[in-house]
Amino acid sequence: MTNLLDASSSGLQTAARILREGGLVAFGTETVYGLGGDATQPKTVARIFEAKNRPRFNPLISHFADAQAAFTQVVANPLAHKLADTFWPGPLTLILPRAPHSTVSDLAADGLPTLAVRVPKGETVQALLKLVQRPIAAPSANRSGRISPSDAAHVLEELDGRIDAVLDSGPCQVGVESTVLDISNPERPTLLRPGGITLEALQAVCGTIFMPETEVDAAPASPGRLLSHYAPHLPVRLNATDVAPDEALLAFGNTQPSEAAISWNLSESGNLEEAAARLFTGLRTLDKQGQSHHLRGIAVQPIPQHGLGLAIQDRLNRAAAPRPALPPEDLPA
Repeated sequence: MTNLLDASSSGLQTAARILREGGLVAFGTETVYGLGGDATQPKTVARIFEAKNRPRFNPLISHFADAQAAFTQVVANPLAHKLADTFWPGPLTLILPRAPHSTVSDLAADGLPTLAVRVPKGETVQALLKLVQRPIAAPSANRSGRISPSDAAHVLEELDGRIDAVLDSGPCQVGVESTVLDISNPERPTLLRPGGITLEALQAVCGTIFMPETEVDAAPASPGRLLSHYAPHLPVRLNATDVAPDEALLAFGNTQPSEAAISWNLSESGNLEEAAARLFTGLRTLDKQGQSHHLRGIAVQPIPQHGLGLAIQDRLNRAAAPRPALPPEDLPA
């Protein structure tokens, strides 16, 4: 049974003790709920992979209370300091060379010469990280490849009985994961994953931002790069301008097809921030209701490709990608 903790002083102290002792605690950030474990303890990191059914070739982000703590684990260049001053705490993950004295386990870094580090925003997560005073590896708190959780109830739906505790800090404000920027070569900053910090905001600091030439589905150099990810059980159809009677509809804006049996509007006003915050809850709701109504899929209306629209579209592309075979316990009932 997983213990549900509130964000009181007592709850924070309990969560910090569990983490220091090698346990697993899910906690809310400004992006989504993360499944946290001490990144310096290989056995704990292995438990994260086991709880999530996560491929072991997918590296993890290490979370810290501040930039000073994060930069003890990596070799931080001047661009890293500039980005940290601008965006931390906040939804930006930086990929940097691992420091020779880094205490983060090889398993958390997937044996790579680089490390993913981030300083999350939020009163509760900041208080927790300051209490623990260790790097905390924390992928999204869901079964691998499934829809990321944006509140504590979502975590319990997926991981109850598989982890030690959930620290409930309420719904997440941003609703999509952090932006991942590789600056291990500061002359070529590369956007590996769109997220809560927009491309336009990064360009204002970095100038030119490079994009990977191809996606990979083998051994990602960064978290969140698997082709099939964030996937509901029902198949997802993108850029839909109509909807079949046996499809649920993930809508955006104030015009939508009227034939949908079930619909969820990300933002009737067309606000991309609202849409990002509601994305994973919408996918989860339509998936659950669609299965109960024996629908065959989820149709998604087009999303504007600017600002947070890039991050939303990235998650939808991965949700719609061909899925690998699921473990038996992850198959829909």
